[in-house]
This record gives sequence, C-alpha cells and structure tokens, in this order.
Amino acid sequence: MGGKASKKDRARSVLADPIALASETIFTVSEVEALLDLYKKLSCSITKDGLIHKEELLLALFKNHKKENLFADRIFALFDAKQNGQIDFEEFVQALSIFHPRTPESEKIAYAFKLYDLGHTGYIEREELKEMVLALLDESDLHLSDDVVEAIVDKTFKETDTNGDGRIDQEEWREYAARNPTLLRNMTLPYLMDVNLAFPSFVLGTGAED
Repeated sequence: MGGKASKKDRARSVLADPIALASETIFTVSEVEALLDLYKKLSCSITKDGLIHKEELLLALFKNHKKENLFADRIFALFDAKQNGQIDFEEFVQALSIFHPRTPESEKIAYAFKLYDLGHTGYIEREELKEMVLALLDESDLHLSDDVVEAIVDKTFKETDTNGDGRIDQEEWREYAARNPTLLRNMTLPYLMDVNLAFPSFVLGTGAED
C-alpha cells in the first residue's frame, strides 16, 4: 500500500505552501502560483515524476539536456539545495528568488560567490576562478588561447585578492563585485517581474541584454 502511494505522495510533497514560500522569498503568493505552472511543465519535460532533474534544468536553461560543463553543474548544485539530485518546488522558488530584479545585490553577490567556491571552503582559489572562467567561456561559445585565459585569470585574481594571501574571501569578493557590476549580469532575470504573465522561455541570462 505504501509503495503504491509513495510516488504520488512524493510529487505532492514538493508542492509547498504558496503562502509560506511567498513569505520566505521576493515573490507574491500569486507569483508563486504562476511559478508552480512553470515548475510542473519543467518537471515533466523528460522524467514525468513531478521533480526537476538535472537534464530537465539543463534543457530549460540551455535548450540542451545533454550539455555538460562546470557552469551548468554549479547552477544545478545551487538549485538542488538538499543535494539529493533533484529539485523540488520549494528549492525551485527559493533559487529563482535570487535572480529577481528586486532581490538585494548583497544576496546576489553571496550566491555568485558560492558558484565559484567549488571546494566549499569559504574561499575562491585561483584554480577555481580559472575553472569557472573556462566554463563561462565555453557556455558563451568563446574560444580563447591559453595565454589570453591566463591573462584574464591573473588580472581578475590580482584585482580581487587585495590582501595578497593567494585566495579570495567573501569580503574581497563583495568589494570586487561592487567595482565590477557586470560580474552579476547573469544574476538578474528581468522577466521575473512579470511571472503572472505568460512565462517566456526560461533561459538563464535572457534578460542580460536590452
């Protein structure tokens, strides 16, 4: 009996209380309800189990469920707050809230720091910075020589690691982001202001260009 109901119960359990989610995020109750419609579509785009799996998020973000790069992996890992290989509705809404235009910049900066902190040490090492630069270049289909990549990484690291200890801490990251607002360009999705309207293609960075 329990086995027959488990799948349905699991799917139902991910549809958290809209009022509670609205109180915890930047979204209103009606916006949370609109996001639920989007969530239902995404969660059944490949595997019809009411949960968003990595391939489904990649399909939504990059139009390619087989795309593999570090940037895609990091985005999924941050959406998957419970680290169980799938995204429930609560995780989905809370992660999207970070990308809302009205979300304080300080929260976006902290979230971006987690993207680069690959080892979860609370610091960004030079090699981690390089890996993310390469991943972002790959995501943008930009192919630069090794020398140019090294020059970009060196320049960025020197400008950010202001105390010269060979790693970037969160305060240094905040200061660098304040001086370089383009760092957060992909951390805002303007169309989240209008989630009650017909939802556009859910592609990370859609709103980066005017």
